[in-house]
Amino acid sequence: MSRLACTLHTPAGRVFAKGTRHDDPQAWVYRHEARVTRRAPLAPGVLWEVDAGGWLLYGYEYIDGRHPDLTPGSNDLASLVRTLTVTSQAPWPEDLNKKPLHTRWTEFLPEDVPPGMQGRGLAHTDMSPHNMLMAGGGELLLLDWALSCPAPAWADTALTVPRLISAGHTPEQAESFAQQVPAYRTADPATVTTFARTVYTAWENWERTRPMPHRAALTSAAQTWATYRQNDQQTGAHALP
Repeated sequence: MSRLACTLHTPAGRVFAKGTRHDDPQAWVYRHEARVTRRAPLAPGVLWEVDAGGWLLYGYEYIDGRHPDLTPGSNDLASLVRTLTVTSQAPWPEDLNKKPLHTRWTEFLPEDVPPGMQGRGLAHTDMSPHNMLMAGGGELLLLDWALSCPAPAWADTALTVPRLISAGHTPEQAESFAQQVPAYRTADPATVTTFARTVYTAWENWERTRPMPHRAALTSAAQTWATYRQNDQQTGAHALP
């Protein structure tokens, strides 16, 4: 989605560069991404920032890797658990001003937002496998922190669950995976169920109002997850419409 995204071949090695016009209304997103990436664990290093000639550009450490395989039985899943465990322990840098996740989702949440939804952890919030790279030594790095914001420590793990379902896991398998991350395992189950319903409600809304080719499958996976949690935790609950 960047105006410019490319690999630079320099005497010092390869650099991944991305950026946009200085007067682009979305230029602040690039600044935010770089500031968070500098503080995020298991993220590429930010090498430089250039604001010149009408362009705002950022150079990132070039990662020679591949996107992970999230299908059942993949060896990459163990690396993803390790990454989610590490990132879930990172606090939000309070000197960075950003709307928290529960505020971003205000229109989709119940009127009384559960306290457990109001966490101040550093959350990536866009857990697509295209934002992940398997690097050397089986380390899984998270890329593209543009949508990062304060959120519960378990939010990224929860947002990974519908991605796993979309990749072929059953809800039970996806939940079993998520339970390996301590922050998710100790989260209040009712709050996570509210979170699951909110994800489905938000994604269903975006599928209708801002359709994109990949959204239908993800919305279906989010619905499957929300229904599973609701039926598993509420006696006599019915499937979502």
